[in-house]
Amino acid sequence: MATQSKKRKNPAPRKASTGGNPARPKQHGDPRHVQKATLGDWIGAARLRTLPLAVTPVVIGTGAAHVVDVSFHWVIALCCLIVAVALQIGVNYANDYSDGIRGTDDHRVGPARLTASRKAKPRTVLTVALVFFALAAVTGLAIVIRTGQWWMLLVGAASIVAAWFYTGGKRPYGYAGLGEVFVFVFFGLVATLGTTWVQAFALPQEAWLGAVAAGLFACAVLLANNLRDIEQDRAAGKRTLSVLIGRRATQVLFTVFVLVPFAIGVMLALFYPIAWLTLLALLGALPAILIVWTYRQPRELVVALGVTSLTSLAYGLLLAWAYFG
Repeated sequence: MATQSKKRKNPAPRKASTGGNPARPKQHGDPRHVQKATLGDWIGAARLRTLPLAVTPVVIGTGAAHVVDVSFHWVIALCCLIVAVALQIGVNYANDYSDGIRGTDDHRVGPARLTASRKAKPRTVLTVALVFFALAAVTGLAIVIRTGQWWMLLVGAASIVAAWFYTGGKRPYGYAGLGEVFVFVFFGLVATLGTTWVQAFALPQEAWLGAVAAGLFACAVLLANNLRDIEQDRAAGKRTLSVLIGRRATQVLFTVFVLVPFAIGVMLALFYPIAWLTLLALLGALPAILIVWTYRQPRELVVALGVTSLTSLAYGLLLAWAYFG
């Protein structure tokens, strides 16, 4: 009887579920002793470090549109920026919610999440995510009405669906090593080419090359994030690309993703001389690569993530300047 009682007091640890959303998040300790989320916590959960990744494709896409149409459609460009930023913030809160209720973030290395830390109710976090998705949808609808490109409603719907199912639903693709693929498509190709199309109704090669560059930077940031959490994700059953290919291959892939945009910039500089200035963004890219290859503590990769995101924005602004110039 004593042995049986002892076993009941020390149950075997359970693995985090990845097969669907539990009814409630895991509770650790007494919820009454957990400090409620402050405004700073909510701003932090929006993950401001990632927001430059939403700005970059809009800036590049607007510059590429100028190559075809010299008039500047600033209202449409601003609406594209609102859509991109709202989607980025929405997906960040959605990830906070979905990973939190699965227990994936219980042993998170990076900044604490609202849901996992129980500073905010899961339903509240989900509601905030849906509000930003709605903002992106309404603004996108305004763009469609203004341009008459009704088929782009399907593109917008696909973007929101992709944002949710990154970590949401029963089979999130972010848990199956496909995160980088969808990030490249939606935060690179779709965001950049969509911005160019609604302003110029054309897709010049400048837009395609810029879209590839923006997408690769976004993938590099995701790799840095997943490399930081590789051990925790492996333990939780979250099979990111970094978990599948390992640390060394992730470091190599990160380096490739960061450097290829500069090769694109050099190629474009043959036609747009100001594009040589994109090489100035290497001042941020090279330190990020160095951190990824030499880090000792996973938390150091948070710095690499932020620097890479800012490098993306600097690159995008300089490339857009080349297109406008």
